[in-house]
Amino acid sequence: MSLLYDLSAHAVRRIYDARINTPPVLDTSTYFPQAARFAAGWSSIRDEALAVAAQRMQTIPRFHEIMPAQASLSAHDGRDWRLFILKVYGTEVERNMAACPTLAQLVSSSPDVLSASLSFLAPRKHIPCHRGPFRGVLRFQLGLAVPIDTEGRPAAVLSLNDEEHRIGSGQHLLWDDTYPHEVWNNSDELRVALLLDVRRRHMPMDMQLLSSALIASVGMVARLRGMA
Repeated sequence: MSLLYDLSAHAVRRIYDARINTPPVLDTSTYFPQAARFAAGWSSIRDEALAVAAQRMQTIPRFHEIMPAQASLSAHDGRDWRLFILKVYGTEVERNMAACPTLAQLVSSSPDVLSASLSFLAPRKHIPCHRGPFRGVLRFQLGLAVPIDTEGRPAAVLSLNDEEHRIGSGQHLLWDDTYPHEVWNNSDELRVALLLDVRRRHMPMDMQLLSSALIASVGMVARLRGMA
């Protein structure tokens, strides 16, 4: 299954790469104007995420339990990367949305948000270098509870296309995950972040149609697997 995923992702990326040429980091006002609403509510979202962690951490699935084909990203070092999923490609997970009313309201009222998850990265966790499958979707990341290193910087590091980004608590980044990227939590504390999959704006019509078809297919697979 992992080989099949890799081959299909590579084929899809080639199509998008030939038609869309944008940098790894994108401007939120152009590509995701609703980012400002999430950023403004970050402290309330953080409080909801920490409550979820305190009450449910051991029942929140690890990434490789959600996507077994991607076990190399999550299970290789014995440290947890857990995802509390609120929405999966158009389908809301009602029990999880109910646990985070502030975040749920923002997600429900943001039509460009296809998926939403709270990401819990264990101390010293490393997510190896990888690439997302297609450019029709962008990744919005909002730091919620990010440890600080001895130099006063966010201790969690995103290396995106060989450039380092440190997204601290209350800070955000909109980025294209089809570029090579990896993540480290270089601390002895849990790192908590909000991850949104956002529909890409300003695409040629043929790419919009292809993206809509792919998004619908992923959503159907997610529902069949019981993820939503």
